[in-house]
Amino acid sequence: MIIQNNSIVRCCAAVLAFLGAASAVGQAQQTPPYWASISQPEARMRTGPSTEFPVTWVYKRQNLPVKVVAVHSVWRKVQDMNGDQGWLHVRLLSPKRAAIVIGKDIGALRDTPAPGAHISWRVEPGVVGMIDECDKGYCRFETDGRYGYIETARLWGDEAP
Repeated sequence: MIIQNNSIVRCCAAVLAFLGAASAVGQAQQTPPYWASISQPEARMRTGPSTEFPVTWVYKRQNLPVKVVAVHSVWRKVQDMNGDQGWLHVRLLSPKRAAIVIGKDIGALRDTPAPGAHISWRVEPGVVGMIDECDKGYCRFETDGRYGYIETARLWGDEAP
């Protein structure tokens, strides 16, 4: 029984190592600039591409969109919506597209990507969500299980990097 458990543990460890390497390789193949999102509940931005460099920001918002502007080994130099730049380890990033609602007014999430479409939800500036299907001035935006189409002018993280 001990031999079987060790075999299972080794197999699981190998699979997890492979998946982690595949994620890093997938991001390494992209040429900056490109979009990513913070994949962890806490991410420390550093002044350089190593844990030896000081932390400049601690992000405590999962799925926050960032623009990757440079690559160094397993480190990515990113820019946030305020223009601040620094380095994050690739394990803290996801290739999933996210955006943050910008502007001064509440945004409308519509049933279809059209200006006269029914408003199904409203979102405040600062709300973070996942995006896809960006076309003709609208993106499909999902946050907390609610989704709809929002004007791209109301988002940071949707435009071509």
